[in-house]
Amino acid sequence: MTSRWKRFYEKQMEDGKLRELVEAELENLQLGVQIAKLRAAENLSQTKLAARAEMSAPKISAMENEPRNLTIGTLIRVAHALGSRVEIKLVRRKGTKAGRRNGGGKVKARSR
Repeated sequence: MTSRWKRFYEKQMEDGKLRELVEAELENLQLGVQIAKLRAAENLSQTKLAARAEMSAPKISAMENEPRNLTIGTLIRVAHALGSRVEIKLVRRKGTKAGRRNGGGKVKARSR
């Protein structure tokens, strides 16, 4: 049985722009959730993690709840404070093809 909320959500996701916004937001939250889970596994409060990473507790809270515009350096500091490391990988988005620049990947010659 489908709930009214589920039907509403599915109807909203038919709008391509809204779907992109929701998917982008979910991608952003994944990083914050990972930080929160690792912190919980170490039995650390946000304040204790902040002290280990030499940053403020509100910064840790922001990273967990609204992880935007984080630098790699900040992520590395938090990872080290959690006894972890940072791995970065590029993953193709669902339903997209690799784009090419300048007509098929050719580099344009610079005119003088």
